[in-house]
Amino acid sequence: MMGDLVLLEDEVNPVMSALLENGLEVTALHNHFFFESPRIFYMHVHGHGKAAELATKAKPAVDLIGHVSPAHEATAVSGKSNVSAGTIDTAKIAGIVGHAGEQMGPVYKITVGRDDLKITEMGAKINARMGLNTWAAFFGSDANAEIAGDVAMLGSEITPVLKALRANGLNVVAIHNHMIGGQQPIYFLHYWGTGPADKLATGFKAALSQLGKR
Repeated sequence: MMGDLVLLEDEVNPVMSALLENGLEVTALHNHFFFESPRIFYMHVHGHGKAAELATKAKPAVDLIGHVSPAHEATAVSGKSNVSAGTIDTAKIAGIVGHAGEQMGPVYKITVGRDDLKITEMGAKINARMGLNTWAAFFGSDANAEIAGDVAMLGSEITPVLKALRANGLNVVAIHNHMIGGQQPIYFLHYWGTGPADKLATGFKAALSQLGKR
C-alpha cells in the first residue's frame, strides 16, 4: 500500500502517531504550496501485508482527518510565541544528551556528527561539517523552552526515530533528503517542540539513541 494524506498543520503529528502505532511507515512529509491558508501538508504512507489488514491499520489515521482540534491556531495567527529568552541549565542538558554543545546568544546547540557513516557524493566525502549530522537547538528557560533540530538517518532508522520523537511529544515537521546521488542514501528529518528543557533533551536523546544500530 502506498498513499498520500492531505493534512492541516495540527493534524500532521496525531495522524503520524496513529500510522506508526498501527505498523505503517511514514516515508515523507512536505508541502506543495506557498502562502496557502490554511497551511496544508502532504504525508506519504507505505505498508506491506494483506489488503484488508492494511486498510484496518490505516483507518485510525484517516479517521483523525478533519477531527483534530486546532491547538496552535492562535499562535499561527498572531505570530507570537509563549517561549521567551531565559536561563537554561546547559550542563544538565549536555548530561542528558551525552554530548556538549555551544552557546550562541540565547540559543544552546548540540551537534552530533554521523562518524559511523562513510558517505560520498560524486566521490566527495560528506562529513559533519558538510551537514551529515544530527543537532538540537534549545531556546527559553528550564521551565519553558523550545527545541528545533535535524536528524540525519539511514532508511532503516526513519521509523524508529519517528516513534522515539512522537513518544516524547516532539513534532515532526519535515522528512526529505538533502543530497542526490549520495552513497549510501541519507534522509533528513526536522522536528520541533516546546516544554521543560530537560524533557525536550530527553526526547532528543531518545531519537539519537536510535541512530547507528546495526
